[in-house]
Amino acid sequence: MKICCIGAGYVGGPTMAVIAQKAPDIMVTVVDMNAARIAAWGSDVLPIYEPGLDALVRECRGRNLFFSTDVAGAINAADIIFVAVNTPTKMYGVGAGRAADLRYIESVARTIAEVATSPKIIVEKSTIPVKTAETIQTILAGNTRGLKFQVLSNPEFLAEGTAVADLFNPDRVLIGGERTPEGEQAIERLASVYARWVPPDRILKTNLWSSELSKLVANAFLAQRISSINSISALCEATGADVDEVANAIGKDSRIGAKFLKASVGFGGSCFQKDILNLVYLCQHFGLPEVGAYWEGVVKMNDWQKQRFAGRIVRSLFNTVADKRIAVLGFAFKKDTNDTRESAAISVCRDLLAEQANVVVYDPKVPAAEIVRDVLGAGISNPRLTVVSSAYEAALGAHALAVVTEWDEFKTLDYARIYEGMMKPAFLFDGRNITDLAKLRALGFRAHGIGK
Repeated sequence: MKICCIGAGYVGGPTMAVIAQKAPDIMVTVVDMNAARIAAWGSDVLPIYEPGLDALVRECRGRNLFFSTDVAGAINAADIIFVAVNTPTKMYGVGAGRAADLRYIESVARTIAEVATSPKIIVEKSTIPVKTAETIQTILAGNTRGLKFQVLSNPEFLAEGTAVADLFNPDRVLIGGERTPEGEQAIERLASVYARWVPPDRILKTNLWSSELSKLVANAFLAQRISSINSISALCEATGADVDEVANAIGKDSRIGAKFLKASVGFGGSCFQKDILNLVYLCQHFGLPEVGAYWEGVVKMNDWQKQRFAGRIVRSLFNTVADKRIAVLGFAFKKDTNDTRESAAISVCRDLLAEQANVVVYDPKVPAAEIVRDVLGAGISNPRLTVVSSAYEAALGAHALAVVTEWDEFKTLDYARIYEGMMKPAFLFDGRNITDLAKLRALGFRAHGIGK
């Protein structure tokens, strides 16, 4: 068997590396039109950071894992083609700000229809709206060679920072296909790949539309839990309750559970906001405005939480941060990744810059150029925004520290040293509740957490 994956990003790279490691008899080729990205996958510095990924790629690369820009060649050689291209939120025309932009999905389908010389199994790995398979099938059916293709939905449920571990030991693998003899055969063939290491009871087989919709709904439910506990964090601050204690109490209820009840400055990443907005658009498209409004409220609550965090900094610093140095610790949307998409840090930095603060950012994995571009935009500079190479450098002379990403190193910093080098009174705002506020206050900090 030969597998081709179109798209060498956060989904395609790790997924194909694990398949290559678990199935050494399968030749896996990852292709992308971005030559620089492909070159990075073949270098000592991978284009994405994910714990355990570097060793995995080194083990398999050149053996049965290959990276190439020869898209047509890989398509023709493959039996199974995974489609893992980007599906960002559409920012123009009908559905702007909500609907998924499927231009890359359509482009891939047209390329397969154009160059394929034999039947293929096409696997949707990208996060897409329900019924996208119909579009792919229609385009593929237009090929002039009379070839028959099977389209499957196999959504990823990876959490960045634990993607390799998630792939090695998934909660479930979901495969959706047409309920026809040919469709069932295609489902079984893909299932046989995962069966090399995934127990049979964790491989779920559904129809196409259930599989496509399940990905959006899973992310919506997870994001809803975060927004729910974040809404309660504001009430905790107003009443003197502790949000961690409240979350622990309700999390003991087996009907609720403890996962995703961690209050924070807000969720980010490539999935939650994009998928909820896509779900909102689908609800509106199918004449369900009340359902769409409900889920849109989850995104609005998340945006409000980010604004509330920045607003609390301003209020605490005597209602002005103009010309004050604010150290922002962390820029990735979560620890153990260099992904900054929809990161809460972007919103926090912009709000502080709008208040004319001098913002100094440190993140252990995100490049300085990317931080500046995310906050200000491509080709734009602002002397009030600087990026430094350590937390201590960021904190030196700062009026306040804002912990925005829960990197482990921020738990063990020498806060006594940091305090000595800061302006007084020295403020600390923990947007992830990872520090010991009592100890920080004993050092002299005016320390604030989320929901505390």
